[in-house]
Amino acid sequence: MLSEQSILALKNLGARLKSVRLDRNESQARFAARMGVSVPTFRNMEKGDPAVRIGLWVEALWILDRLEDLKSLLKKRESLFDQFDKIKAVKERQRASGKRKQI
Repeated sequence: MLSEQSILALKNLGARLKSVRLDRNESQARFAARMGVSVPTFRNMEKGDPAVRIGLWVEALWILDRLEDLKSLLKKRESLFDQFDKIKAVKERQRASGKRKQI
């Protein structure tokens, strides 16, 4: 059984898919055909049905030229210490070497 948060996340994902499809002025039938699925299956995706295979979501991302979006999923998170070290390195002041070049 899925949590309420998971169900809401899937519904939001489906709504975003629908919005992108409409922005591209494509019908459900055309998009479904491009994915190789039936219109009812595609309609289930737009509704956020949890039974839709993840492979279909990946195919939809490919059609939308958005496969790069997958790279952020389950990406290893940086520890607070690593983040602090990066900020500290950026803030460290760099000084000139003191030697001037003669022209």
